[in-house]
Amino acid sequence: MSQDTPTSDADSPALATAKSAIEKSATAKSAIEKSAIENDKPDHVYLVSYPKIVYLYPTVLAALFCGIIMWAKGGIPQEEVRHVAASDKVAPGLQEPAEFARAAFGSQGDENAATPPATESTKPETTPELQASETPNETDAAASVKIPEAEEARPAADDEAGKKTYHNVIARIFLLVMALNLVVISFDFPRTTSLTWFFAIVALVIGIWFLFFQNPWLAPRIVDALLKIKPAANASFYLIFAGLMLVLYICVLVSRRFDYWEVKGNELLHHHGFLSNLERFSAPNLRIDKEINDVFEYLLLRSGRLIIHASNERRAIVLENILFINDKEERITKMLGALQVRVRTDRE
Repeated sequence: MSQDTPTSDADSPALATAKSAIEKSATAKSAIEKSAIENDKPDHVYLVSYPKIVYLYPTVLAALFCGIIMWAKGGIPQEEVRHVAASDKVAPGLQEPAEFARAAFGSQGDENAATPPATESTKPETTPELQASETPNETDAAASVKIPEAEEARPAADDEAGKKTYHNVIARIFLLVMALNLVVISFDFPRTTSLTWFFAIVALVIGIWFLFFQNPWLAPRIVDALLKIKPAANASFYLIFAGLMLVLYICVLVSRRFDYWEVKGNELLHHHGFLSNLERFSAPNLRIDKEINDVFEYLLLRSGRLIIHASNERRAIVLENILFINDKEERITKMLGALQVRVRTDRE
């Protein structure tokens, strides 16, 4: 018994040291977890509702691309400009000889009508058919006049009409991108509706393919009719359009500085007005709903709708066109979750 007592006295400091080491490690671990939570938790999240003009950036990029290509190519080809100028000169060239012939034969007819016949015996008998064949026609006279400029311009115009120039292709690309972009911002395409539209378009494509397969002559005529439409624009048009859109984007960014929402750890703030008027809402009981009401808008800018339900507000706060909505929702959820953990720790 005398030998066991010193042994237990010797082991007690070691146990105390082990216990203190375990407690220190647990305290350090909790401190690390707490610091990690504090580091991951954002201080604030800004929510900005943008107008739908921001979804037109593909059209702006297409205009910049087309403008740079047209500037690098040297603009519209000079042959096209000469062809347009020649076609404008052909119509006046046809009218001037016709008017000249009409005036010449008209004055000659008046002189013949003014001079009476000398005697009735010398006047030959004429029939209506012979008289019609002898009197010159104004249209025949106009047609008999040769126009060398018009005859030389027509073959050149026909040759130029058959060519496919690059400026027409660039204009078609720009118009196609702009049309698709306008469709996206004009209509909403939810998930269910988008699926319905997808199957409808697939059925339409199959129907058109079957129609062309049954009527092989139809497709070339439609393609020829579409290729006859030759839109054209120079580099100045594309660059001016892109510049105007960029100016509008800058105005939108400046205007959003006077109307935005800010989510903090314990409150929701609404900044609005030129002098930054402020509205405060309680944030601990904040509830947020996310809606993606347009698939294409989400694909363009990861945007959607946020519906905020504040605890002391009867009406829901609806924010449209919130860009990168998934990231904003994740940050807000992390902020409110860290706040709830911290509150429970203080109560304990």
